[in-house]
Amino acid sequence: MTFRGFVAVDIPPSPSLEQFAEQLHHASASLKVVSTDQLHLTVKFLGDTEEGLVPEIEGAIREACADIRPFEITVRETGAFPSLSRMNVIWVGVDGAEPIGRAAAALDASLESLGFAAERRPWKAHVTLARVKGHRDLDRVRGLLEAHRDDVFGHHRVDRIYLKKSVLTPGGAQYSVVSTVVFGE
Repeated sequence: MTFRGFVAVDIPPSPSLEQFAEQLHHASASLKVVSTDQLHLTVKFLGDTEEGLVPEIEGAIREACADIRPFEITVRETGAFPSLSRMNVIWVGVDGAEPIGRAAAALDASLESLGFAAERRPWKAHVTLARVKGHRDLDRVRGLLEAHRDDVFGHHRVDRIYLKKSVLTPGGAQYSVVSTVVFGE
């Protein structure tokens, strides 16, 4: 049995982040806005994952995070990949996530031996807020991104990382926790 897997750190929604997501939702029908109760910082996307590999994946996560202690992050800034002129993903940035960046690099190396492809692009700390599903009516979205470019959306303590399962539904992806690794244990 397989599931669509990924490794992530949850980002709790703040009132300002919820308000910004709501503004995006109303800005364009071309956006598919992520539910704020499912916001996360993706550390490593796995894709099709054999359930039998979960103990080995969890071991790789534990090893990659062995010397990480709980730390603070700041959710701030807005932007789009690949650019504001050609938006595919709307994001908010994350400052202070360097420990997760190191874990992402270590995971990339250790999970390759389990058959998971290495990332082609360098890891960038960001939280996906919306995906662009059409390329019409995006001027209001660009305006919102410009207006909130330097906003701070909150500070959060990060003390754990998850292996998650993603189930695609007509209403969007639904995530559930498969395994949890607490930092410093």
